[in-house]
Amino acid sequence: MVLDKSVSERRRGEERAASSRQSAQEAPGELWDSVKKAAFVIGSGILFLAAFGNSLTWHLQRFWGASGDFWQNLWTKVHLTFQGHDAALFYLGTFFAPYFVFWVLNGLLLLVDTTGKPSFITRYRIQQDKDTPVDPTKLCQAVKTVLFNQMFISGPMVVAGYHLVSWRGDPCGPELPTFHWALMELAVFSMLEEVLFYYSHRLFHHPSLYKHYHKQHHEWTAPIGLVSIYAHPLEHVISNMLPVVIGPVLLGSHITTSSMWSCLALVSTTISHCGYHLPFLPSPEFHDFHHLRFNQCFGVFGVLDRLHGTDSKFRQTKQYERHVLLTSLTPLTQSIPDSPKKGQ
Repeated sequence: MVLDKSVSERRRGEERAASSRQSAQEAPGELWDSVKKAAFVIGSGILFLAAFGNSLTWHLQRFWGASGDFWQNLWTKVHLTFQGHDAALFYLGTFFAPYFVFWVLNGLLLLVDTTGKPSFITRYRIQQDKDTPVDPTKLCQAVKTVLFNQMFISGPMVVAGYHLVSWRGDPCGPELPTFHWALMELAVFSMLEEVLFYYSHRLFHHPSLYKHYHKQHHEWTAPIGLVSIYAHPLEHVISNMLPVVIGPVLLGSHITTSSMWSCLALVSTTISHCGYHLPFLPSPEFHDFHHLRFNQCFGVFGVLDRLHGTDSKFRQTKQYERHVLLTSLTPLTQSIPDSPKKGQ
């Protein structure tokens, strides 16, 4: 009996060792696969923007009869309008414009979240059995917190950002950056955001910090777009704002690039939290799963999650299978349904 137990334990030990060796062999390949996917997405986006930007410029020049560079001429008019008021132009571009985009997008989403209509949109709800429609009391608290963070946290940080960038150069200068330089900056901003957000986000999940700071954000296990910046003020500074503003400050970016980046960052985080996997929009399954399980999927692109193994459980789920660009009108919850529960 003792001998059988010893043999059984030895076999289990050998199986665990073999499993560990297999995981160690697969990990580099999986990480490289994740890096290639991220590079493909970013590279495709840059190529698309380059082609789209050149095409759009050409069509606008023909439509308006503009001579030379349409965007430079347009910026020159804006620059002359705000001549002598660079601070006002900077705040308009990096604070008011991004939050205008944020509230327009979230206003549309809130119509669906609070009314459950149109049903065409609600079909794409990821967690279909939760917060439909949204609790008005809970929503009111979220709106108050978001407005506080925007006015009293984001506002002062934008002011500080203006002085830091102005110390480095002229963020509202008369010359626009070249289109390709702007694309390079956006790529750098994205990489900085991935690193800073991932590690600061994981830090806030440490037990000693989570209960005091990050738990507030996770009150929404089935998130909506608005709660993308529903957070404790300290978290809003470190995890929401800093990863976004650090790139433009370090590179001394032009206001036009900073404004575009701020708008893209807010649209991206809204989509990640919106709770709907809509056709032809980036998949929010990754971050939605984070709100559902708390201890998985901490980053933006998923490269660092793959490196640190913080997406291992996610990759074993139906949500991972649905984590793709939806190119049809059939909701992925229908084409890739959940596995039947035991006993059914």
